[in-house]
This record gives sequence, C-alpha cells and structure tokens, in this order.
Amino acid sequence: MPELPEVETTRRGIAPHVEHKRITELQVRQPRLRWPVPEQLGQWIQGDQVQSVERRAKYLLLRFARGTLILHLGMSGSLRIQPAGSPAGKHDHVDFILESGQLLRLTDPRRFGAVLWQENGTLHPLLASLGPEPLDNAFDAEYLQACCKGRKTAIKSLIMNAEVVVGVGNIYANEALYRAGINPRRAAGRIAAARLASLVDAIKVVLAQAIEQGGTTLKDFVGGDGKPGYFKQELAVYGRAGEPCLSCGEPLSEVKLGQRSTVFCRQCQR
Repeated sequence: MPELPEVETTRRGIAPHVEHKRITELQVRQPRLRWPVPEQLGQWIQGDQVQSVERRAKYLLLRFARGTLILHLGMSGSLRIQPAGSPAGKHDHVDFILESGQLLRLTDPRRFGAVLWQENGTLHPLLASLGPEPLDNAFDAEYLQACCKGRKTAIKSLIMNAEVVVGVGNIYANEALYRAGINPRRAAGRIAAARLASLVDAIKVVLAQAIEQGGTTLKDFVGGDGKPGYFKQELAVYGRAGEPCLSCGEPLSEVKLGQRSTVFCRQCQR
C-alpha cells in the first residue's frame, strides 16, 4: 500500500504537469471505487484550473477555485502523467485531460482508491480527525510524550494511528523503531521521554530519506513518472525476518501487531 513517502513522491512527480493547467475533460470509465466517484465531478472541474497539488497524510489534494479534489491511491493505485489519447488499460479508471495535451490517469487494480470532492468552506470527514504531519514542527518530542502518557497501547500501534500522527505506515514504523532501539510491543506509556524524543527524530529521518529516494517499491508502486522507489535498499528490518540484525548479527524476529507484520531485533530493541 502506498504510504506517505510514496504519496509525496507521486505529488512531486505530477505537480509540475498539473499545477496551473485547466482540466478540459474528465473521463470516468469505472465510477465504483472504494466510494463512488461523484456524478457531478465533471461539471465541477471541467474548464477549471488546478491551482495547486498538495498532500495531507496519504491523500492528494488538487485545489480548484470552488473546492478540492481528494485522491487516494488505496492498496495498489497509481497516478501517471501520459499523453492525451493514450489507450486505456483494464485498470485505468479515471482520466483528467489537461489543456497541455497530457492527461493524469488513475490506475487502480483493486479499486480501493478514491476520487472525492470537498467544497470550499467544508472539511471532508476523511480529513477531519487527522493528526499532525510527521515532518512538521507540530510533531515533536513533547507532543508524542503527551500522546503516550498513561497508554498501554503498543508503541508501534500508537505511531501508526492517524489520529496521533499521519503517514507512519507499517514499513516506516518498523524502520523508525529499529533506529530508535525501541521494542515495537512496548507499552507507549512506559517509554522514557528521551527515548520518545529519539523515536520522533527517527520517524522524521526515515520518512525524509524515503521521500528523497522516491519511496519504497516492494511490489507494484511507481511514482507519477512511472519509476519505482529505491528506499527498499535501505530497509534494516522490514521484510527481513530471520535474517541477521545489521547491528548485532542476531536473527530478526517477526510478530503480528494489529494484524500487521512487525520485524524487530530482540537484542537491540528494548
């Protein structure tokens, strides 16, 4: 599933081609995604200019004069820039035709993605309860300490809760906890302040590095330019269960937390 670095990579890839361009036509071949594509969407955006392309958590936000187009890539979706008139494949569900002679195409084999609309002056329910961005100053050691206070929740589950902080998906939670030396099963409320500060730093570093390397391609993620992400080569624990820890050499352990694969070193992470 595309996580924050992959979505940010997509944003950076499509923004130069989409910003300040008019949508001349909307083609919806499959409206039944995770939620139905609004029937009136073409009326709302056709002929209008994309003012900016932004990201909130794992959502891409295309700002128009009257509202915001909200795009989510779901489990296996992608957005690509292609020449207008490019033949559509089986899983190419939505095309935004641009005045430049290009199109922005949503491809989504599993149809878990979303194309939604938010009128100006409103806040879509999907965005209403989101926590701070992990790379913003609002996400700091003091904030995380307050979130953890008295909590028995496993620290990995807590940092993957989008109401606490957005965008720390499974891959990057594994990697950040390893770098901070924290056992992912440890109760959040029983972690010392200094260690939580290290975790905040680790989350920021891991995500920033992943963004710079174009995200992580484990199966089928590609950015807006069709290129894969290269952070996979930097993974220290995720996907390496049973292999030696890069620090101590002990075999890495794997457990399930919140139904998600969790890999860690019993020796280095306490």
